[in-house]
Amino acid sequence: MTAPKRRARREKLGRHVLINGDAMTVLRRMNAASIDVIVTSPPYNIGLPYNSYKDAMADADYLDWMIRICQQLKRVLRPEGSFFLNISGTSRRPWLPFELAMRLQPLFSLQNHIIWVKSLAIGDVTHGHFKPLNSTRFLNHNHEHVFHFTHEGAVVIDRLAIGVPFKDKSNIARRNHARDCRCRGNTWYIPYETVRTKQQKFMHPGTFPVGLPGACLALHGVDENSIVLDPFLGSGSTLVAAEGAGANGIGIELDPTYYRTARARLRALMPARAGENAHS
Repeated sequence: MTAPKRRARREKLGRHVLINGDAMTVLRRMNAASIDVIVTSPPYNIGLPYNSYKDAMADADYLDWMIRICQQLKRVLRPEGSFFLNISGTSRRPWLPFELAMRLQPLFSLQNHIIWVKSLAIGDVTHGHFKPLNSTRFLNHNHEHVFHFTHEGAVVIDRLAIGVPFKDKSNIARRNHARDCRCRGNTWYIPYETVRTKQQKFMHPGTFPVGLPGACLALHGVDENSIVLDPFLGSGSTLVAAEGAGANGIGIELDPTYYRTARARLRALMPARAGENAHS
C-alpha cells in the first residue's frame, strides 16, 4: 500500500484527534506506550471496493503489511492495554484471519477470541442481516472474528460491563452473585441496523455497528482518561463509540471521503463544540 505524497491532515474535534493520512506513516510518529485501547477493522484483503485502497494484495504481501502495522500497534500500546482486531475471511478464503492471528503470536498474547454474530436463526425465526449468497457449496457468512490481543494475556477486563441478566434468577443467590448479571461469553450478537442505501452505510463498503467497538471499550473498562486508537477509522464508528464512553479518541483514515464522513458523524454528536476545531 503506497501512502499519498502529502502531509497528513490533523484536526481536533472535542476530545478526539482525527488524522487524514497513511496509517503506517502516522503510527511511526506516535509516542511509544501512549494508547490504552486499539479497536480497528483493517481491510480484509477480500476485494472490497474502497475508494483509495486496492483490497486485493497477494495474501503473503497482505500478511507482511499487516505484521508491520501490528508491530507499530504493539509499540504504541501501553503494557496494560488491549488491542481488538476485527477481521473476517470469505467462504472461498476462510483461512486468512487465522493465518494473521498465527503470525501475530510473537507480538501479542491472544487473550480472548470473540465471535461477532451478525445474523442467526433461532428455531424458524431469523434475526439480523447478512449479505445474500447464491451458492451450491457455501452457507451464508454470518459472523466475523474479534481477536483480543494483549501484551502478556493478563489484562483485567470488566466482563459484567457487557453482561446479561440470568434467565434462572435462582442462580443469583445460589451462586453468590452480587447482582442479576452474568458474563456474556465470547459470542456477541450485534446486528447491523436495517439499511437500504449506500448513504445509510456512510458510502463505505466495510462499516461495523457502533455497538461492536462500544462492547470492546466497555469490556476493557475505559474512562475519561483513556486514549482509544483506530488506525483504520473508515466511517468513524470507533470514535463514535469512544465519544459515547467518554474516552479520548485518535482516528487515522487514508481516504478523504471516509475521513470527512467520520468527522461529520462525530461533529453531529457535539454541536456545541463544532466551532472548536483546530487544524494543523
